Amino acid sequence: MTARVVEFDRTWSRFRDDGAVARLRAGETVDLGPDAPALLGLYDRLEALSDGAVNPLVGGGLEALGYDAGYSLRPMGAPVAAPAWSSARRDGSTLTLPEGSVLDVGAAGKGFLVDAVAAVVLATGQQCVVDASGDLAHHGPTSDAAPLGVALEHPADPSRAVGVAELAPGRALCGSATNRRAWGQDLHHVLDARDGRPARDVVATWVVAGSAAEADGLATALFFLDPVGNADRLAAAGWPDLEAVWLDATGLHATSSFTGEVFA
Repeated sequence: MTARVVEFDRTWSRFRDDGAVARLRAGETVDLGPDAPALLGLYDRLEALSDGAVNPLVGGGLEALGYDAGYSLRPMGAPVAAPAWSSARRDGSTLTLPEGSVLDVGAAGKGFLVDAVAAVVLATGQQCVVDASGDLAHHGPTSDAAPLGVALEHPADPSRAVGVAELAPGRALCGSATNRRAWGQDLHHVLDARDGRPARDVVATWVVAGSAAEADGLATALFFLDPVGNADRLAAAGWPDLEAVWLDATGLHATSSFTGEVFA
């Protein structure tokens, strides 16, 4: 498991100067390995679903606001829109970006790694639950693989919950909130790639899906997409059974498909 995590970090982290992302920034064509088709293919779907709000070239915008490799946490100027995802050239597992572009797979990458770690364990014939602090995949651990009750943390008070999800075996849950990785007034890690500005209307999202990668990516997309009003688009994009809870200025909401309980 450690080797899998180290390999993934070396390939996909934008905080390293010795990894693949640094070479992409310099304009090189880079082979990102066997994970690339699935992970970048997921971004294709998320980018189309969110009308461009979710885009893995958002790294430059995050750096402009201070979320850089040195964690300066000081904005360096006006928000910066991401280059169009269509400007990237892909061929199998290889990727070429316009020089200076910064790849950031934070919207779905941790969930993808949760699935990868679970696969390492499952390949040994063992069951597991992988919990990566906000991303959780249920593949056991008991013989009857009962659903897990998972508290949905209140974004303003980690000692409280806004609800409980009943996570069935084979399902994954991701929660995202603007208080996670926040470093100033209205400065946080969930950016709209179209203008480089942090999301404003939605405070927190929770998504249950068939994989942690999908749950992670969709939890970000739902900062820009009403899951009820866009149910047909979600179904057409391959997520007809999406379960979601989200908190915005008008209160707490859940899709009718949500398996669990919300407290307000």
